[in-house]
Amino acid sequence: MSYHVHRAADPPELVGPPAVRFVAPGSSTAGRYGLFEYTAPPGSGAPTHLHHTFSESFYVLGGELTIFDGGTWSVLGPGDYVYVPEEGAHAFRNDGDVDARFLILFAPGIPRERFFTELHEIRDSGRTLSQGEWVDFYVRHDQVNL
Repeated sequence: MSYHVHRAADPPELVGPPAVRFVAPGSSTAGRYGLFEYTAPPGSGAPTHLHHTFSESFYVLGGELTIFDGGTWSVLGPGDYVYVPEEGAHAFRNDGDVDARFLILFAPGIPRERFFTELHEIRDSGRTLSQGEWVDFYVRHDQVNL
């Protein structure tokens, strides 16, 4: 295949909240990067964490996204971008009153869609994980929660 098309009208692979569209997962970019569109409802977010093997970038499309850089929280709006290198502590949350829509770019393109898919399956099934199972889950997906 010489190219991959993902149309804006295509439904998200994971419906939320949050809703996640796998715009260009690593499997379609030969592992060079992964690009996901994330829609976070008000009050949602991700705790402070880091990744050992990939960087993560955020580009805000709509609403407001509050990003933690390991020291301070900053509110980002449409058109704002932030880059988090490997080992960079970060978190995000939606402190606004409307959905925050943003792109997340993972480089290199590790199979991050497995993280989101498995997290949704755990939530949707109502299954509860023990502390050890959560640790194993995050280790498997190169996420160290701080």
